Order: sequence, then structure tokens, then C-alpha cells
Amino acid sequence: MPHPHRNAVLAASAALAACLSLYAALGTAKPPALWRPMDMVGEGGTALMALVWFLIVLGSRPGGRVTRLLAGGLAAIMLGSWADCLDEFWRIDKAALWDNGLEALVPLGMAVLTAGLYYWRQEQVRLTEHLHKRERLFREHRAFDRLTQLADARYLREQLRRERALHPDASCALVLLDIDGFHAINRGHGHAEGDRVLQAVSHMLLLNLRNDDLLCRYAGDRFALLLPGLDAAAARAVALHLCAMVGRMRHHAGGQPLALTLRFGCADTREAFGDGGDGVEAVLAGLARRVDAAPA
Repeated sequence: MPHPHRNAVLAASAALAACLSLYAALGTAKPPALWRPMDMVGEGGTALMALVWFLIVLGSRPGGRVTRLLAGGLAAIMLGSWADCLDEFWRIDKAALWDNGLEALVPLGMAVLTAGLYYWRQEQVRLTEHLHKRERLFREHRAFDRLTQLADARYLREQLRRERALHPDASCALVLLDIDGFHAINRGHGHAEGDRVLQAVSHMLLLNLRNDDLLCRYAGDRFALLLPGLDAAAARAVALHLCAMVGRMRHHAGGQPLALTLRFGCADTREAFGDGGDGVEAVLAGLARRVDAAPA
């Protein structure tokens, strides 16, 4: 399948080659004695880095206005800097307006890039609102699970420590949720269907959480839920509601409805940190035992 931005990359490559051909055909080569190495490195390096950023933008973003502005601005900076660099190798007649026009692409590209960054910031605000239940207080992309797009257990541990450090006296509950019979789903319907179940359950849980809550994929078919401002009793009510919502899901596997149920365990993290120590591992281990002992 062709890359969605393949034409843009080809156009940028053609523009660089055409610029080189233009200077070679219409310019007069300067003797090496007139070369200024620092200018060559500075202008050529700027063109090279703009090219790298251009490829990174196109390689990491879908199409759209923000992508076009960012890539277009970087392409203009790249081409203008490339022209500045070639000017060090060939002497161009001062009356040639095209040379000045190419070099003027740098400030124009900066203006376009600035517009792209402005709209990119607006885009990030929307994405942050969307991801608020998946991340809290800080962002670390390496801690996210690719399947469910939820943070992992390491991220949860860090969030627990940060929550207690920022609000040592405030209520904060932790809930561990486990999908009943998940191994049977994998055996009976395959791992691909098991992955679909994990995605469906994670979406349902996210839809029923507050903006300040954090949902993580703790391990395998287990999800961890951090509930700032709630004690164990309130967290239990939230967990019961989540179990009921997942139980009402109409998930289909192989053309047949698949009943999904959850088990859970709740804990108030203030107890774990009450003595001033780091009780993260203790509270998580205790929750895991409660979930294992919960009736299916």
C-alpha cells in the first residue's frame, strides 16, 4: 500500500533537485577560495534538519490542515535554506529575482509553520481532553498499552505515589477489575477475539468514569481504576455500577452474544500510606488477593 504522503515527499525531492539544477545551469561556479565553510554548514544544516522534520511530520501524522501547514512550512524553510546554501557555491546575477524569491521562502515558511503550530496546539487541547481518563498529572507515551491505549501498571504505581504526595490527606480509592472467564474466551474464540473483548470493556469503562479518574490496564485481563476523592465505600458503588454496565454490553463473538462479567476489589489508599511509607505494592497485592477470592 502506498504511503499516504508519498506524493508530498516526491514533490519535495523534485523541488530540491530542480533548485540544484537551476543554480548549476544559470549560476557561475565560485572558486573554492571564495567558499565560506561556516555559512555552508549553517545553511546546509538548516536545510537538512528541516528535511528531517518534514519527513517526521509526514511519517507520524494523518492528513489534514495541521499536517499540511506543518509540512508546508518546513518544506519552504528547507527549500529556502537549500537555496541559501547553493548560493555559496554559485554566483547568481543580482538582477535575477528568482534567487531572492527562493531565499524569501525561509521567512514565509516560518509564518506557515507558526500557523500550523497554532492549530496543532488547539488539536492537542482536544486530544488532552479526550485522553484525560487515560492519563493524569503527567504524560509518558512509553507506558501506554498498544491494544487498549491505556496506561500500564508502572504508570499506575507512579500515579499513586504522585497522588499521595500532592494530596496526602485526601481520599483516594483504588479498584481492581477482572474479566471473568477471560481464558475461556481466548480458548474458545481465539486471541483476536480476546483482544476485541479487552478493547470493548476498556471503552465501556471509560464512558462511565469521571474526568478526574484514571483507568489503566493492570495486567492481562485486569484493569485498575484510580478514584481521587473517593473512599472505599464510594469506590465500591462505582465498581458495582461499572460491573453492571459491562454486564449489559451486547458483545458478539462468532455471531453469538458473549456474556461478560467482572469481579472487583476496592481499597482506600490512605491506609497504605498512613504510616508515611510507600505502600503501593502492599495495596496492589492486597487488591489482587481480594479479586482472586471474589465469587465468579
